Amino acid sequence: MQDCSLLSTFVSKDNTMRKFLLSVVLFIGAVSVYAHGKAFTNNQNMENKTSTLRLIYPQWQGGIVDHWMPDIPADDASRGYYLGAQLLNFLAPESSQKTVEVPVSLDINDRKTEKGVSARNVILKQTKAALEIIRENAPEKIVTLGGECSVSVVPFTYLAAKYPDDVAIVWIDAHPDINLPYDDYKGYHAMALTACLGMGDEEIIGTLPGKVNASKALLVGLRSWDNDMQERQKELGIKGLSPKEVADNSSAIMEWLKGTGASKVVIHFDLDVLDPAEIIAGVGVDPDGMKMDEVIRVINDIAAGYDLISLTIAEPMPRIAIKLRNMLNRLPLLKE
Repeated sequence: MQDCSLLSTFVSKDNTMRKFLLSVVLFIGAVSVYAHGKAFTNNQNMENKTSTLRLIYPQWQGGIVDHWMPDIPADDASRGYYLGAQLLNFLAPESSQKTVEVPVSLDINDRKTEKGVSARNVILKQTKAALEIIRENAPEKIVTLGGECSVSVVPFTYLAAKYPDDVAIVWIDAHPDINLPYDDYKGYHAMALTACLGMGDEEIIGTLPGKVNASKALLVGLRSWDNDMQERQKELGIKGLSPKEVADNSSAIMEWLKGTGASKVVIHFDLDVLDPAEIIAGVGVDPDGMKMDEVIRVINDIAAGYDLISLTIAEPMPRIAIKLRNMLNRLPLLKE
């Protein structure tokens, strides 16, 4: 009887120990799963917070520019921005950014002016395609390599909707790009900033996901605009800074940004803002532009003080590359 009692006690203790050990194992397992899940979620959130989409957007139809380059065949000059976007992507630093290209038509004849916008139908189609790509990827930040100036419209308005009332635009350009469809010039690239502000062709604007208030748009490097555009700039309340005003430092820009109350900035960099005495990278060759180092300093100063969520490089016109390509096309053996 005593042996049975001892055996019963031992079994009881053994069962208790097993239950205890099982509880410990289950607890450790639960903690491990929770920690793993939390780490996965944190990693996922970190990836989302730092995800940047590189958008190759070789839209050329917004420009009516061939008459400014008589030394290049008109069709090649018109589509020069397409090649320019490919070259920017080739030259840009390698990164881990996901890269996606917006499909763009190369049909030179698909440029009918409707409702005051040249090539309106194809631009509307490509606008929708770009927006679909961005929405599918849902990036936190966007780098755009264009393409004429209107390539900023979709990424900027997407981010304006994503971060409502917290985005300022710094538009680095020799021109203000505040045209509207009823103006004489019908190129959509000259309407790019006004489109970002929610003004322009009704259907195109209706397609865009957001807009920025004109009080949060700044023109930098401005030096080529007529009296009508100067008057419109005043009416819209858009501040402008000349190349001279930003030549030595970025203090005027930083002070303006502080006044907007925005924590995030999108930057449009049109290559025609650069001084042609240093480099001719775009179509425009107006004298006394910004030096490359000045533009680099401005953009880096902004990025150091604010959350830079979008950078567009626009309007590359590779004149020499176009001429070299045309020369190669006329040589024997190369096309066999």
